[in-house]
Amino acid sequence: MADIQTQGDNSTTGGRSGGSGGRGKTTISDNVVSTIAGIAIRETDGVHSVGRAASKALGTVTGRRSGASGARRAVKVEVGEKQAAIDVDIEVEYGIPIHELADRIRTHVVDAVETMTGLEVVEINIVVFDVHIPGDDDSDDDDEGGSGGGPSRVQ
Repeated sequence: MADIQTQGDNSTTGGRSGGSGGRGKTTISDNVVSTIAGIAIRETDGVHSVGRAASKALGTVTGRRSGASGARRAVKVEVGEKQAAIDVDIEVEYGIPIHELADRIRTHVVDAVETMTGLEVVEINIVVFDVHIPGDDDSDDDDEGGSGGGPSRVQ
């Protein structure tokens, strides 16, 4: 968690101050940074989904809907006093240059997290675990279920 000291009229420093005579302390939870990053990632064109199937299935089992809370679970963060590091697994849309998408994701996440929290984002690790092919949604559901459909390859 990030603890931010606020002091007098020193608001031009983004709310962060090393002084001890402040008006209070603001603590930013890891969950807050994770939610902000997750939303920024989902809003990036070319990202089909955030998080692997296991984290999506866990959300279904626990009755949680996808969205900000689902994005938060799929985005891992480490928050220090002044900095944050972020790890995320994504599925990309077919045809999108992945290296360009990764750059756009990093830009959006850094802008959102630094603007909203004042923390410096020092690292964003992106794992592209799959490519979404339009019209291939029905076969994905069968594959993830692990049963039914076709004959088993092993006995």
